[in-house]
Amino acid sequence: MSELAAEGISVALTCRVLNIARQVYYRWLAEPVAPAELEEAYRANALFNAHLDDPEFGYRYLHEEAAEAGQPMAARTAWRICSDNRWWSAFSKRRSKNGKRPGPPVHDDLVRRKFAVNRPNELWLT
Repeated sequence: MSELAAEGISVALTCRVLNIARQVYYRWLAEPVAPAELEEAYRANALFNAHLDDPEFGYRYLHEEAAEAGQPMAARTAWRICSDNRWWSAFSKRRSKNGKRPGPPVHDDLVRRKFAVNRPNELWLT
């Protein structure tokens, strides 16, 4: 069997298993990376380089740095790329699960209560 016939059989089998048309496969084979994906990769690279230089910058400053490096884009695009890749400012604050943080005690402990257990299974009465 010739190489072309074997390749045709393997392509037909692959397309049948993956449930895609041969035309789509050959179109992808001719151009495996779409121009939009390539442009986004260049933009992400410019944002990443700016983030490495100044990790305290947020996406707005990274957006400006990428534009100066020759990769202009919308601010929303810069936000999406930074968010997808988890490139946050070094000074950003992490939020808790429900968005609330425990505050200071409501009042001072004027009675000087000590809630320490001396032995296991000790009963407390107040």
